[in-house]
Amino acid sequence: MFTRPAWLIRLEAGSLLCASVALYSHLHYSWWVFGLLFLAPDVFMIGYLVNVRVGAALYNVGHLICIPLTLFGYSWWAGKPLVAAVAITWFSHIVFDRLLGYGLKYPTQFKDTHLQRVAERAGAIG
Repeated sequence: MFTRPAWLIRLEAGSLLCASVALYSHLHYSWWVFGLLFLAPDVFMIGYLVNVRVGAALYNVGHLICIPLTLFGYSWWAGKPLVAAVAITWFSHIVFDRLLGYGLKYPTQFKDTHLQRVAERAGAIG
């Protein structure tokens, strides 16, 4: 089990998803905001309308974990609960993508992600 990086990445992503949803619930944020914004980070795919390089760059910016974490830290410091709800939802989307096997994109083709390259090196997930 501990020699299967692709499986471990998905296990880690599932754990982070559960933790982020539990935090969201614990902070009593609105579930309609969560539902409304959960797929919003996929808007960053619009760059693929220009070309694969712009698409990968824009998609990756929208799917970097450090951005919603920084936003959450700011919201906590500034006392802005709506911003915190957006940050947790954004983070949840990213780790859900990782759980499903979607990762950061290379500028070659849409399906060429860092997680698929891990899976290729580690063998099939299963």
